[in-house]
Amino acid sequence: MKYIVGYQDRGDTSFLDTVIKNQDSIKELYFSWGDFPNGRKSLFDDASETLFERQMRQAKDLKRLSEEKIPMNLLFNANCYGEDSQSRKFFEKIGSTVDFIKQSFGLSSVTTSSPLIAKFIKNNFEGVDVRASVNMEIGSVEGLGYVKDCFDSYYIKREKNRSFAELARLRKWCDSEGKEMYLLANSGCLYNCLAHIFHDNLVAHEADISKMDNGYDFSGVCWEFLKNPDNRNEWLERTTFIRPEDIHLYEGLVSAVKLATRVNFSPSRIIDAYVKRRYHGSVMELLEPNHSGVFYPQYVDNSKIPDSFAKRAGSCDRNCRECGYCSRVMNGATVTLSADTSLKV
Repeated sequence: MKYIVGYQDRGDTSFLDTVIKNQDSIKELYFSWGDFPNGRKSLFDDASETLFERQMRQAKDLKRLSEEKIPMNLLFNANCYGEDSQSRKFFEKIGSTVDFIKQSFGLSSVTTSSPLIAKFIKNNFEGVDVRASVNMEIGSVEGLGYVKDCFDSYYIKREKNRSFAELARLRKWCDSEGKEMYLLANSGCLYNCLAHIFHDNLVAHEADISKMDNGYDFSGVCWEFLKNPDNRNEWLERTTFIRPEDIHLYEGLVSAVKLATRVNFSPSRIIDAYVKRRYHGSVMELLEPNHSGVFYPQYVDNSKIPDSFAKRAGSCDRNCRECGYCSRVMNGATVTLSADTSLKV
């Protein structure tokens, strides 16, 4: 299996070194550029630095990776671009940016949540794969077909990760249409979160929102849901992540999976875990978002989740109230830290 990993500015070379060390397993590096809104905020934004200074460091990093023949994937994956969404000036800026990235570092693909941006890239940049963002939440053959003239490949919505039958149907359609499909492996988002689109919209406008006198903060409904101790036992059944140990089950369904590494505290740990296909420690530490803080001093030990979990969860009818299998697995994998115990991560 190949992995599509997200660029993170760590302020050192640790992330770059990990990508290069594992380059035989890396399909692409994805990243945003400049002041374009995108699906995530950088964990290491520094108010003491200008955008130009950060951009120069990113350019240096991308240059190093491109010289190592790591293919590049440029993100235009914000859920909303506001008044710019259809403006001619906006598309001129996109065109200039794509041309610059292509000439400077090479460009394998563009991921976007906008059918208009997708159409613009297809019409103006031959040979660049145009990919539908996971933020579009595409999960049906009908959905794939609606936008097939705009996109060459698709990220399938998180909620399909544990449904092998549905993934096989989607793959069959993609094969018949000459399309490719991918999955996001390590999302910590809750299954069928109705606030997901709202949250993605906030992230897209984060720069402007941060300047306002805001009456409310919003960290995501998942945090509020899991703060209730009565809900925590449902965490495993309400997530969609694929464990590193279970990646082999997706061979033949997808040629690569995306790893969310842009804001995780240890992106190298995530890459190493999935490349090696094993991980001992809190499985939440591999995910984005990482809900470890809600569960502390307890954690779910990835090595205690049985090998049979993925096959069972991937073929169930999600009648969770009647089944209870995931809750039993989570109970068996939950570890409580004592005062003299340190969590290995």
